[in-house]
Amino acid sequence: MSAHSGELSEPAKGESAQGSRLLFDIGGIDLSAVQITREDMEKWIPHRGIMSLLDAIVWLTPDKTRGVGVKHIRPDEFWVQGHFPGKPMFPGVLMIETAAQLACYMFIVRKSAPTLVAFLRIESAAFRSSVTPGDDLYILTQEVKAQKRRFISDVQGVVMGPGGPRIAFDARLSGMMMEQRPY
Repeated sequence: MSAHSGELSEPAKGESAQGSRLLFDIGGIDLSAVQITREDMEKWIPHRGIMSLLDAIVWLTPDKTRGVGVKHIRPDEFWVQGHFPGKPMFPGVLMIETAAQLACYMFIVRKSAPTLVAFLRIESAAFRSSVTPGDDLYILTQEVKAQKRRFISDVQGVVMGPGGPRIAFDARLSGMMMEQRPY
């Protein structure tokens, strides 16, 4: 509500429908675009099969320090029957893993060759809203710091709904290059 009028106000630019801040403004991004396919990502990151969680990258800055990926939450995924029966919810640990895959891709693609990168730390993770089959989970990633072998990124999961973006989670991830490896 507006402090002066007592009426509901629209979310501020870069703000979700709940009033929490988005990591960055996604208003001008075509979330249906596909800039990088899963097959293109597999040239740089090792995740395959059911552990390849990102379906596509829909937006990247030219310097690859900010990006948006998408994970289509399908009703036939391995976790649906058991997490939880009758009310399936995409597990928080898989939300974080999805974000880590995008952050790792963005770090690795700036290197000269595919490299194994593992994420080392999850900080300040907060799960704010459930994600269920039929949702598209958009992962926002913004690099905070990068060194020769390490990076730190802020990540956020967002589901678009009738009331605008709904933040599912946010966290800070750290990763480190382990070894050079062709994929």
